[in-house]
Amino acid sequence: MMPAHAVWTEGALPGNVHAGHDTVITGQLAFKRFHSRLDPALTVGSGCTLDGCHFALGPEGAVQIGDFCSFTSAILLCEEEIRIGSYVTIGWNTHIADSDFHPIAPAERLADAVAISPLAEGRERPPAARAAVVIEDDAWIGPAATILKGVTVGAGAFVEPGSVVTEDVPAGMRVAGNPARVVAEV
Repeated sequence: MMPAHAVWTEGALPGNVHAGHDTVITGQLAFKRFHSRLDPALTVGSGCTLDGCHFALGPEGAVQIGDFCSFTSAILLCEEEIRIGSYVTIGWNTHIADSDFHPIAPAERLADAVAISPLAEGRERPPAARAAVVIEDDAWIGPAATILKGVTVGAGAFVEPGSVVTEDVPAGMRVAGNPARVVAEV
């Protein structure tokens, strides 16, 4: 029987995490890289099971998850915003990222490497591209999929295992491949 309140099996939830009734979050590393200064930073609805998930949120990252979702060993990398609807299933080893996390241009990448080195002496990192990720209600994301910045996965869509999603997925469509392309209607 599930508890009537939200539970993280490793202890108390961070203060800026808000979870609904009958939600269970498992895994020792769930909040290891959870650095968001926002409140709330992570909002999870009721009746969710987030088993072995990793929430890597930067200082300005915010994640919203609807009701009755089931994620297994998913990794959510968030610098800005990830919104996930209700009744969403996400398979093991799926990565969702709303940022490139480093500049793409060679000179800026070098400056970024210097800024994060032990010798940085307070240097700021150059900005990296960010764009919200949205996964709408009733979507199914297969194991080992990757969903990248700026993508919307439409309601009832199905992302095949191992797919790399770089563009929006229309509602009710099945996508597969790298890069993911529509292969059928659900």
